Formats: sequence, C-alpha cells, structure tokens
Amino acid sequence: MFAVKVLKDCHCCCKTMQRALVFSSSSSIPTTPPVNAVFPKRSRGLIAPSSSFPPPVLRLQNYQRTLPLLLCSASDSVTNQPKMASQDEQDPRISKISSVIRVIPNFPKPGVMFQDITTLLLDNKAFRDTIDLFVERYRGKDISVVAGVEARGFIFGPPIALAIGAKFVPMRKPNKLPGEVISEEYSLEYGTDIMEMHVGAVQAGERALVVDDLVATGGTLRAAVRLLERVGVHVVECACVIELPELKGRERLGDIPLFVLVSPS
Repeated sequence: MFAVKVLKDCHCCCKTMQRALVFSSSSSIPTTPPVNAVFPKRSRGLIAPSSSFPPPVLRLQNYQRTLPLLLCSASDSVTNQPKMASQDEQDPRISKISSVIRVIPNFPKPGVMFQDITTLLLDNKAFRDTIDLFVERYRGKDISVVAGVEARGFIFGPPIALAIGAKFVPMRKPNKLPGEVISEEYSLEYGTDIMEMHVGAVQAGERALVVDDLVATGGTLRAAVRLLERVGVHVVECACVIELPELKGRERLGDIPLFVLVSPS
C-alpha cells in the first residue's frame, strides 16, 4: 500500500510538471523587444541608468584653443593656383608642426617676422611628422634626385632622399664646393647672389625634387630649378615646410609646382 501510494504521488507530480512544461512552451515569448522599450546606454564601457530624460550637459565656459592659420597646398602645374594637397581635410599632424615653429619679430632686421624652424627640430615627433608628410607624397614618384638649397634645405633634404631611395645633391653658395661647379646667378631684393652645384652630380633625364625650409620671394628656389634644368634634369616639384604667401614666391616658379605644409597668418 505504501509503495502504491508513493507511485501515485510520483505520477501526480509528473503530470503536474508536464502541464507546467506544456504551459511554458506554449506561452508566447517575444523574440523582439517592443518599440517603446528603454534600455541602458553604454558609454565608454559603463552602463548608464535608463531614463526617458536626456542626461545633463556639462559646459566649460571661457575655454578656447587657438592655432595659427595652416595651409597644406600644392600649386597647379598649369595655372600655378593653390589647391589643397589633401583631398578632403587637412592632415592633423600639420597642426602640431605649425604650433612648434617659433616666430621671432624684427629679425634679422626691423619689420621681419622670422620663422624659426630650430624649435621644430627640437620636437622629435613634429620633426618626424614633417619628414613623413614629404616622404608620403614623393615615395613611388620615380624621383632620383633630392636637391637641397643651402642651408636649411640640408636639414630636410637628406632624410627625404634616404626614405624615397634618391640621392641628395647640395645646392651651395659660391666657393663652398671643392670640385668643378656649374653656377647660376639670381637676383635678390638688394643685389645678386650665386648658387652652385657640382658638375656630374646629376645626369640629363633624371627627375628631381628641390627642397628648402621656406619660400619667400622664390628667387632661391627658381635659381635651383634653372640650375638643374640647364643640365637636362626634370624638376618634378619644389617642397618647403613654410610659405610666406604675401611675398608671392610661387609666382616666380612659373609652371613648377610648389608643395608647402604651413602658411602662417
């Protein structure tokens, strides 16, 4: 009797469980949340409490960061009009490069705002970014000569040449090169000067990039271009870190494109 009662109790329990299972399986469990459901929002790895009210907005008053006017541009080889070197927006590295270039007023004479790139050289990342921007532009362009204009073109030219697999050719002032030279005279604001290059440093048909730190009136860059063109070299482009656009130096380059990173306001 005791055994029969236990079996009946078990049978009743099984039926109860079976009915519970049938009920749970037949119940409608939504597979998608209702349209008006509100879920917690994730922000930087944290779960914010759900609420139909917008979160408070923190506003900082009287805070402003000002950067100097920047320009990363290349001149059109036909019309010589500036156009943006980057297609859509300026490379963020240029802001850093511009911010570390020191401006010294009234040097070397009153009224001159001297663009001092020595502070750029003190900043390892900004200096590297400067070189990288030039290398990214000229790598794979079949340039075999990087001609650096004395003196600060000697700073930027050699690392660019090494990175793109070109030789570096110094363009020097008179009586600085020991071997046989070819010379080009050019005009300055007050008088004339001469630029020289070693005979045999370049060969006819080579493709060259002319590098300097700054373009002002454009006379020095133009002399370097003429010197290379006289021996049959094709000048692909001139490249400078800084341009002083008010001095209209790019106009003296004629059809030679000019690429610059920074143009101070």
